[in-house]
Parts: sequence; structure tokens; C-alpha cells
Amino acid sequence: MEFSHKIMAGDTRAASMLIRKLEDRVSEARPIMKRIYPNTGNAHIIGFTGAPGAGKSTLIDATIAEYRKRGKTVGALLIDPSSPFTGGSLLGDRVRMQRHVHDPDVFLRSMSSRGALGGLSRAVGEAVHVLDAMGKDIIIIETVGSGQMGIDIINHAHTIIVVEIPGMGDEVQVLKAGILEIADIFLINKGHHDGGGKLYQALMHMLNMVDDYPGGWRPPIVMARELDNQAEFLKTIEILVDTMGEHYQNIVKNDLIGERIERKAMMELNEALESTILEPVVRKLQENGKLDDFLDKVVKKELDPTSIADAVAQRIMQQLEGK
Repeated sequence: MEFSHKIMAGDTRAASMLIRKLEDRVSEARPIMKRIYPNTGNAHIIGFTGAPGAGKSTLIDATIAEYRKRGKTVGALLIDPSSPFTGGSLLGDRVRMQRHVHDPDVFLRSMSSRGALGGLSRAVGEAVHVLDAMGKDIIIIETVGSGQMGIDIINHAHTIIVVEIPGMGDEVQVLKAGILEIADIFLINKGHHDGGGKLYQALMHMLNMVDDYPGGWRPPIVMARELDNQAEFLKTIEILVDTMGEHYQNIVKNDLIGERIERKAMMELNEALESTILEPVVRKLQENGKLDDFLDKVVKKELDPTSIADAVAQRIMQQLEGK
């Protein structure tokens, strides 16, 4: 069976191999992506973002279990911090979600952030398409950062969950720009801890400052309290899954999902142009030694980076125009 057909048939091994090729920027992945792309656009894509230690992995693990109870197939991309030396994931394949490993209708994949400032690697968007082409009903993305570092998730997800916990200064952080713009649902984890009520009030205050919400969707606040109380915790997860479904229905009903799809498409187009046009130019400059010459001039303050970039761009444009 042709590789792309295996992926569209839900072959987990083929999907894993393709995602690895995408992370490693292997050229043979590109024609496969071209073939599977028309079969994407059917999944509900959900993003979880929040500070390290906020309990995102525990929440996602329970969320996957709840979706499986409801008969939904799930794919999850779990973004780990990168090693500054190898670029690889520091945490490696997750051990926190082992109960789902042998479920054929769940696909779990750890991915390195590869130093991406938004907390997501450039391969994430393409990996989402792979899971979508596999036929997954729900695709979950867990980001590595929070606040300004987690905003990149808005370019990938239909529904964004911002996870906050009391006691980390978030009573002030939630009032900063960025969080309100990306959150579709707030989840206060470990809400029984000191500061849980104060964090809730800070979020409410922030939400009250907005006069109008697109589609009438005011981000609700879901409170997760005693994690040791399994019944109460699972009830919270049920509420969360219901709320995520309501949000998705809202953006579809009010024709807002098109804006999110267009934003994702624009980001992917920009990345594709950069990958196809810029990277070969840089590679050629490395091969012919001109990049080292440019670097030497910058270090010696003989030229600035912008002037060099302008000169290279001008030469490329002249070549395109046949001059």
C-alpha cells in the first residue's frame, strides 16, 4: 500500500515515521504531505497551554479517556522543551499517558519545541494534518509555555484551554496582554490550594473588562479542585469536554471557525515560503563560503545584518526579473 494511503487508513507506524521525517526536515516527506492534505480539515483541534507544573498532562490524560468513553478517536501532540545541544526533546516519549498506548484509536506523540519561541515547533502544524488525515476526531496539542510563550497555539487550535494554578503569581499574570486574546476556556487547576479564590476573582475581573465577545462566547472558568477525589475530578473533566464541544459548536454556528482556519493557513503558507525560498538561499551561502564572509563583516562592524539581507534579497529579485 502506498505510504499516504497507509496514513489515511489510520496506520500508526506510518504516521509516526512521517512525523519524524517532518521534524528532521527530510525532503521525501513533502510529496506525502501534498497527497494527504486534501483529506484534512475534519478534526476538532484543541490546544492546552499553561505554565510548567500546572498539571496539563494530567488533565489531557483524563480528557483523552473521557473522549474515548464517548467513542471519539484522539490524537495528541505533546510538545516538550528542547535540549539546547541536540534540539531533541528533554522528556522524550511520555510515560504519563501509558494507559492509552495500546488503544488503537489513540495516537500519542511527543515533539520537541526545537527552540520555537511560541512553544511549538514548526513541524507541529504539519503533524496536525497527519493526525487529521488519519481520521482522528479530536486532536490535542499541549504547549510547553504559558503567557506570551504559549500564544503560538492560536495559530493551530480551534479551541484553546489556558490552565492556571494558584500560588504562582498568576493573579497578576492573567491581567497581562495575550492571555485574554487566546483563551476560549480558563481552567483553574488545584483550585483548592491557597489563592484559588483570588485567582478566580482576577480572571473574572479581566473578563468583565471586555464589552463584547465574538459570537457571544465569554470564556468560562472551569475549576478543578481535589485531584485525590477521583469522582469529583472526573466530573470536572466531563464538564470540560462538554464545554469544549459547546465552544466548537459556537464558532461553527457563528461562522468564526473560518477565521481560525484562515489564520492557520496563513501561518503555514508563510512557513512554506520561508522553507522553500529562504532556506535554500542560506544553504547556498554556507556552501560557497559567503555566509562566513558576511558573518566576519558583521562581527567587525563593517556591515550590519540588515544591509547584508537587503543586498542578498535585491540580488535574488534581480535574478527573478531576469536582470
